[in-house]
Parts: sequence; structure tokens; C-alpha cells
Amino acid sequence: MAAETGIAAELIDLLAVFVIAAGVGVFVAKVGRFPYTIALLLAGLVVSILGIGIDIQLSHDLILLVLLPPLLFEGAATTDLERFRANLVPIIVLAVVGLILSILLLGWVGSYAFGFPLLISLLFAAMILPTDPVSVLALFEELGAPERLSVLVEGESLVNDGVGVVIFSTLLGLVLQSQESGTNLEQLVTPSTIGQASVDILVSSGGGLLVGLVAGLAVYQVMYRLDDHMTEIVLTLILAYGSFLLAEHYLHVSGVIATVTAGLFIGNPAAEHAMSAQTKISIFNTWETAAFLVNTLIFLLIGAKTPINQMVEHAPLILTAIPLVIFARAAVVYPITAVTNRLTSPDIPFSYRHVMVWGGLHGSIPIALVLGLPDGTPFPLREELRAMVFGVAAFSLVVQGLSMENVMDRLDIVTRSDAEELYELLIGRARAVDAALDAADRLHDAGDLSRTVYEDFRGEYEREKEDLNEAISELLADNPELRREELLVGERRVLKKEKSAIMDAMRTGTISDDVGRRLLEELDLKLDHVQTGESTVRDDPEKEAFEEFWRARAAEFGLGGDAEATDD
Repeated sequence: MAAETGIAAELIDLLAVFVIAAGVGVFVAKVGRFPYTIALLLAGLVVSILGIGIDIQLSHDLILLVLLPPLLFEGAATTDLERFRANLVPIIVLAVVGLILSILLLGWVGSYAFGFPLLISLLFAAMILPTDPVSVLALFEELGAPERLSVLVEGESLVNDGVGVVIFSTLLGLVLQSQESGTNLEQLVTPSTIGQASVDILVSSGGGLLVGLVAGLAVYQVMYRLDDHMTEIVLTLILAYGSFLLAEHYLHVSGVIATVTAGLFIGNPAAEHAMSAQTKISIFNTWETAAFLVNTLIFLLIGAKTPINQMVEHAPLILTAIPLVIFARAAVVYPITAVTNRLTSPDIPFSYRHVMVWGGLHGSIPIALVLGLPDGTPFPLREELRAMVFGVAAFSLVVQGLSMENVMDRLDIVTRSDAEELYELLIGRARAVDAALDAADRLHDAGDLSRTVYEDFRGEYEREKEDLNEAISELLADNPELRREELLVGERRVLKKEKSAIMDAMRTGTISDDVGRRLLEELDLKLDHVQTGESTVRDDPEKEAFEEFWRARAAEFGLGGDAEATDD
């Protein structure tokens, strides 16, 4: 009976959380353009100040083991892998090199500013600096922020979360080692420990990447041979949590990177080749709902469990930490993006860099890490670290998050225009009409629709489709930049289909490996053109935009009059 009472009490607390969340949702819907997650955090802070009891314990394990995997998996699965690859250099350099440099910088400066031992200051930096832009990305979507800016911010966050957890674990191990051996904390920061920590980071990150790829590939193989959307939802659930637990608790490598890698794999190759249309809708809707519920719980609990008394007591440390955290991020973002701009194109403009600095929010990951500091044993400056992490996270999410719209307006960052919104509306409705026509065909073929009703359906939807096509054509004619973007996006997808067809032909022996590799190299070259904004589709009927090598080979045999004409 006692157990039933305990479960009932937990359910009542959980219900209270979602009642508050529903009230916040109504408020946000009425106000408009107010980030839902930030509103939840503020509501949680009010709950904390009023002393309203919510007995759900916000713990390190709850965040990292239960709440984090679905957030990471959903974020990775909805990331366009092609855009991620196109921005891979700045993302990786910022998420790895930039994070390490910012931790070293904040740790060194903080040891003087906070009066902490260097190792404790580095531990604080490792906890607070991984970015968590869940709130600002939601705002980006509302504002129609440029896709590339969203990919840069989200991509960096997905990678540096994993790197940050590895660095934190390494530094925490050194602190605990000093506690056990009685060694002075300063004596543990040596070139040998730094070198060992670097090796640990590489091994943990590489191991997590490998686990994610293997687990993702295994689930992909099953989904490729299966067409049951409910079972495939369960498979992705197993993958999200299984890859994290396998990596983190059994192989002792980065579970964060494993889950992110698995999510990227399922959201891109698997979505393209191993999922039916129904499965895609079911899986992505399920994960979108899961991420929404997890965000609801985590941000409300962060606010409700914020140690207000400790924050007031240690306000001077918090007020010192806030500008130093922003400074440490700015000190790496600006120079690193300046360097990557010389290595890749197109450049990351200054306006984007300002948003990347101010929009590098710090939320659930830092909270999870500081809650992971061991209880029950003397730990140096635990209370101060907890107050500082919660304080900086609260400032980051509330002040930086709420001011992001004004920052983007002042920087004159181009958001979604009325024409782009109309284009999305027309394209969305056109896809719905196509789906309705396909459904009518299937129902008619199955005998569930009589011929007369079927013809009524087709007549209605075909007329709407003609009107939509005419409206889209006129809109694209009046807005050539929209037409060009559609051309490049469509071309990228078509080229990927071409690559898949050639790889299938190589596997079945239809074409030799040598010929297949030559064709794949040419397609990769075309994709490179598209990534830089240069289409390979001819706009002049008299001239080929991209000269495929088969034309020259055919001309050598006297074949293909068109090929010879294009050479002139």
C-alpha cells in the first residue's frame, strides 16, 4: 500500500507539472512570440520563490539518462545532414577546439576572479560552457531565422555537449583523485595530466561516434526490411536510449556523441531509404512530441529547483561569472570563425557571429553536470559551484533568450519574408493535395471508394492542384531568389538519388567498380557545385551547364550529336 501511495504521490507531482505547463502554454499562445521554454523556466522560478512543493527530484541521472537522450536524438534526426556537412568545419572547430580553449581561458581567468583553485575553476568552466540552444532555436523557428545560422548553432551544440561531458568527467576524476590521495589540486594540473585528458577526450569521442554508427546501421538494416511504422517507432526508441547506455555505461565512451550520431543516421540515410511515407510521419511526429514533453518537464523543473537562497548568498560570484562566461565564448567564436572563413565558403558574416555568441545559451547540460557532483562526501566549493551554474544558466536562458529577437532585429539579419511564408504555405498544401490523390487512388483500387465518388475526389483535388501550381509558378516568377533556392534544394535531392542508384548498380554488378567510382566522383563534384550555390542545371538550352564525362566518351565513338554541339 505504501508503494502505491508513493507512486500516486509521484503521479500527482507530475500532473501538477503539466497543469502548470498547460497554463504557460495558454499564456504563450495568447502573448505570441514568447519562447515557450523560457516561459516554463520563469514559471518554475515563481514556484521556487513561492515555496510550492514539487517533489520530483531534478537529478544528474534523471537529466542525463532519461531526459537528455530524446532531446539529442530528436535534434540530430531533424538536422539536415547535407547542411550539417556543408558547415562541418566551423561546427567541429567551434565545438571541439573552441570549447577546449574557452574552458582553459575561463578556468585560468576564473581562478583569479573567483578565488578558486585552478582545477575547480576549470571544472566550473567545463560545466557551464557547453551550449544548449533549445530555447533560442525555438525562437529562430518563430522568427524564420536563416537556415544556415540555425544549423551552425544547433550543430555546435550537438557536438560540444558530448565533448563537454567528457572534459567534465576527466576533470571531476582529477578532483576526486586529489580528495582520496590528499594531493594539492594545483599539483594535478601538469602537462602529463593534460596530455592524458586529451587522449581520453579523443578516445571517448571517437568511441561514441563508432557506437552511434554501428547501432544506427544495425537498426537501419532492420527498418530497411520492415514496413510497420509502430514497430519502427519502438526501434528508434531502443536506438536512442540503447546507444547512449551502451556507450556511456558499458563501453565508457561518450553516450552523447553516440546518440547524436545515431540520430543523424536515422534522420537522414534511414529516412530517405528505409522509411515509407507513413513511417516518416509517425516517427518524426512521435519524437517531436517526446522532445516537447521532455523540454516541458526539464525547464519547469530547472526553474522550480533553482536554489534561490544559495544564489542570493553567492550573488557576487554569479555576477562575476556571467560576463566572464560571455567573454570566454566571444574570445573563441570571433577568431575561430575568422580562421574557418579562410578555409571554407561561404563566409560566416559578423552578424551571425554576434548571434552565435549571444545565442550560445547554457541550460540543461550544465545543470545536469553540476547536479552530478558527488553527494555524501566533502567536495570543495560544491555549494558555490551549484549556485553559479544555476545563476549563469538562469541569466543565459532568460536575459539572452528573451533579447534574441531584438538582437536579430538590430543586426538586420534577414528573416523569413512574406513571399517565403506564402511559398511554404503553397508547397505544404500542394504536398497535402498529392497525398490526398494518392490516398484516393489506393481506396479506389481497394474497392473502398465507388467510381463516382472517386471521380468526384479526383476532380476536386486536381482542380486545386492546378490552381496551386499556377500560384507557385507566378510566385517563383516574381521572386527569382525563391526559384533558385528551390532549384538548388531539388537538385541536391536528385543528385543523392543518382548516387544511390549508381551504388545499387555497383552492388548488383550491373556496372564495374571502376566505372561506378568515376560516376560517383562526378556526382560528388556536382554536389560540391550545388553546395556553393552553383546549379549544374542548364538555364540556356544551347549550352550545357555541366559537361558530364560520358558525353566526351560517347563523342569518341561518334555517338551523341547533342554532345558534339555542346562542345562548340
